[in-house]
This record gives sequence, C-alpha cells and structure tokens, in this order.
Amino acid sequence: MVVFGNVSAANLPYQNGFLDALSSELMGHNSFRIPISSQALKTRTRRRTSGPLQVVCVDIPRPELENTVNFLEAASFSASFRSAPRPAKPLKVVIAGAGLAGLSTAKYLADAGHQPLLLEARDVLGGKIAAWKDEDGDWYETGLHIFFGAYPNVQNLFGELGINDRLQWKEHSMIFAMPSKPGEFSRFDFPDVLPAPLNGIWAILRNNEMLTWPEKIKFAIGLLPAMVGGQAYVEAQDGLSVEEWMRKQGVPDRVTDEVFIAMSKALNFINPDELSMQCILIALNRFLQEKHGSKMAFLDGNPPERLCMPIVEHIRSLGGEVRLNSRIRKIELEDDGTVKSFLLTDGTTIQGDAYVFATPVDILKLLLPDSWKEISYFKRLEKLVGVPVINVHIWFDRKLKNTYDHLLFSRSNLLSVYADMSLTCKEYYDPNRSMLELVFAPAEEWISRTDSDIIDATMKELEKLFPDEIAADQSKAKILKYHVVKTPRSVYKTIPDCEPCRPLQRSPIQGFYLAGDYTKQKYLASMEGAVLSGKFCSQSIVQDYELLAASGRRNLSETTVST
Repeated sequence: MVVFGNVSAANLPYQNGFLDALSSELMGHNSFRIPISSQALKTRTRRRTSGPLQVVCVDIPRPELENTVNFLEAASFSASFRSAPRPAKPLKVVIAGAGLAGLSTAKYLADAGHQPLLLEARDVLGGKIAAWKDEDGDWYETGLHIFFGAYPNVQNLFGELGINDRLQWKEHSMIFAMPSKPGEFSRFDFPDVLPAPLNGIWAILRNNEMLTWPEKIKFAIGLLPAMVGGQAYVEAQDGLSVEEWMRKQGVPDRVTDEVFIAMSKALNFINPDELSMQCILIALNRFLQEKHGSKMAFLDGNPPERLCMPIVEHIRSLGGEVRLNSRIRKIELEDDGTVKSFLLTDGTTIQGDAYVFATPVDILKLLLPDSWKEISYFKRLEKLVGVPVINVHIWFDRKLKNTYDHLLFSRSNLLSVYADMSLTCKEYYDPNRSMLELVFAPAEEWISRTDSDIIDATMKELEKLFPDEIAADQSKAKILKYHVVKTPRSVYKTIPDCEPCRPLQRSPIQGFYLAGDYTKQKYLASMEGAVLSGKFCSQSIVQDYELLAASGRRNLSETTVST
C-alpha cells in the first residue's frame, strides 16, 4: 500500500535542456512563509531549546508480529543473506537510487558479503520518503508515510537495524471524515480480543454510519469469490477497475462512494474508475487475513535521519559505500550490449561487476539505451507511468481540536488522507500549534497549478473538515507558513492490465538488475513493495555470483591484454 509515501529520486541525464527541466519537475518542493509574531517566534524557540520534548499523545504498544507467518517468512528471507557462503571475491554492485528499494538492495547485498556502491542523484536520502528541513528547523516530507502491521519485510528491517522503538503505533482503527456531517468522523474499530478476519468483520459490522445493512450484505456477497478463489482470483481481477468490478458483482455504487474512493486515493492517488481492482483485493487480503495487518504506525521523526541513515550506517559498516549528488547521465554499453559503466553528469565513470537501477520506472525509461528499447522486457515498461501527487504541509497559529492522534481519511474531492503531525509524531510534536500534513490527490489537474492555488483549494476542503476552527478566508485559524511538495511522477499508476508489464528483478541483460515497487512482488506500490523488491534483487545477484564473478575476471583479462 502506498498510502502516503510518494516521490521519486531523479537520476536524470541532461540532454537538450528537456531532462534538466524534468529533473526539477519530478520532485518539486516549495514553501511560503507568513510573518510570525515575535511572541510566536519566542515560543517556537523555547520549544526547540528547552530540552527533551514532553509528548502527551499516547502510543499503543508494539503489536506481536513476530509469530505471524508472513513475518517469519520475511525473517527467514533476511537471514538467508547473512548465512550465505562468503564470496571468495566480493562483487562490486553499482546501484542507482537511494530510495527504500536501493537502500534495501545495498543492505542485503552487504549482508551477503558483497560491496554495494549506492549512487543517489540528489543531496537527500529516501527517494519517495525524502524530507527536508526548512529555515525554522521544521521538516516537510515527500508524503505521509504509514507503516502497517501487514508490512513484514519493513517490520523485519526495523528489527534488524535495532530501531523498532522508532515506530509509534496507533490504536487499531480506521477513521473516516463524514462529508454529510461536517466536523464529524466515522470509525472502524478492530477489537484486539478477536483473531483475523473476525476483528475486521466485526469492525465493519459495528459501523452503521457509512454503510447500511443491505449494502454490507451485498458487498460481502460480492467479495465471496475473492475469499473462495484466493490469490488466483485476485490476480485475475487486474483487468477490471474498482468501479467496474463493484458493478459486475452487484455491489451498490454507494459502497464505492462511501468507502472505496477514499481507499483508492490512499492506495494509489487515483479514483476507483481508474484503479485496478487487484490492488484493492490485495490490500483487503493483507488487512483481513492478519490480526494486526491494518494496524498503523507513524515514524517518530523525519525519514532520512530516522530510517534511511541507520540503513546507510549498516551498509558502510560492512564495507559498502553510499554517495549523494551522483546523478547518472548515461548507461554505457559493451559491444555485446551488456553494461560497461554508469557515466555520471560530472564526467565520472563508475564500473562494477553488476549494476542495479532502483530509480522510479520513469527515470529508467529515460535512460534506457536505444539497443534495449525493443527488448520485450523493457518495451512492456511503456505502460508503467508514474502518477502525479502533491503533499501539503500547513502550520496553523493554534492547536486544532477536531483531529486525532491517527491517520484520517478525508473523503473530500481533493484530499486523500491527512494527519495532525504535531500530535502523531514525536519530533514534530507541538503543544500549542497544529501542523497538518495532507495528501492532495488526484493531482493530475493540479500539478501545474501554483502553490497558492493549491493552498486555497486545500483550505476550502479543510473548512468542511474543521467548520468550527478553519475558514477558507483565514478568519479563524491562520496559516503561519506552508510547504507544497509536488511529484509529477510518483509511484506507478496501478490501472487495469498493468500487472503483466511489471518486470522481474533479473533483466535479460547479463549483470543488469532492477529494484523498485513497480517490479514484480506481491505488495504493489508501497514501502513494503520497495523493500521486498530490493531483497529479490539482492537474491538474484547472489544466485548469479559465479556467472558475474567469471564475467568480471574475463573483462579484467581483456582490459589487461588491450593495454
């Protein structure tokens, strides 16, 4: 599930000015600051210099994930790298892109005894979970990142790094705004005393505000084929949109309107008339089959420092290397069509025994050598296109009352999900003011609009969510400052018939591999999918060790002869 983590690390060449412009377009972040009173500045300064933060929000204890089948499978997968036979000569693996896919690939290759060299185009780690600090010391992020209990590889990664305590778990609920009742919310509460899927069924049955009993029954009947048919049935639904599937199964349109518009935007930033039903069914399967699957956690601070840096430190401790500001201009080829080197924009040539592209699919397509483009493996990538999304941060001059220490589904036309980060996140905690972080989606018609237009539209939507506290004209809560992060090409757009286009991590080009949530793995476009893709990529390279080592020795011999 994407929910909420979305941006691309741009490894773009510079050709005819077009890619130079696109590089900045792929990840734009802008801000506007309204002058703050001297008293407010003093308060903010005191908050940052008065010692440890005193957090009043209460987090839920970490759920017991270790005994679940998926967690144990992920743990076994991780252990396979640490227990793999040590290579006689470690492979030097050059990896493009320091998002979660690239970091995961490098981490598990280092665990297996190899020497990854990770190249990141920008000056920040994280890719789709990148974040920046502004002049006031406040962080603003690429997306609103939620870590689910149904993310076994991500949860294992936190444990392997010894940072489980950096996840702030929230109560087991899903909370939806009620457009027909401004300022009110409807909850799906999952009881801890029941196992899955009974806890999820109970949560749905207990909620009578969003769906009527006849609608629940028709939806349940519509879902029966998925429950009986299992994974094979789920995969077969890739050709239908959510809207098409619901109507085919006789599920009332109001079910789609009340629940699945919000879910579709949270999963892939698009509406149910575009999203593949396979995506919804996979999410429901993960959430309903595991007791803690839909339980959510927030990271306790900014992702580059709190999650990405521990991975980098682990990689470096095992002899690997991570370089920022290393943008790839060109994939240079040998005469036989295999990779000779990565040429960087500063003229540096990087060579290795194997090469990995862990960038978004749009970046890969821009850099594909011409001789590769007609190969079916790469040609199928044409249908995989990043979806636009916008992340908005607004700091208000007061503490908003009509909010929760949790993720909230806004159910508005323009907003997907949001959270008051001054409540949910320890590093961002503020007892006096709220900072709302909101996912603005679908964003296709807004991505080229000005930041002020986006903020004006956001405030009009917030007026409906906070009618007693927020007015679009700021006659109530006033904006102190805002940041807008635009991503014209984020995670791949999960429309019908995309699944056959997703590539395996091992490409048909010897020594060239892919990682990224768009590659083949069962968690689709999500943080979990990115980490799992990195593990699959690392596994492929470890399995190919003898072939890659032999190729490296042959190339070295040819180089020696030629000189």
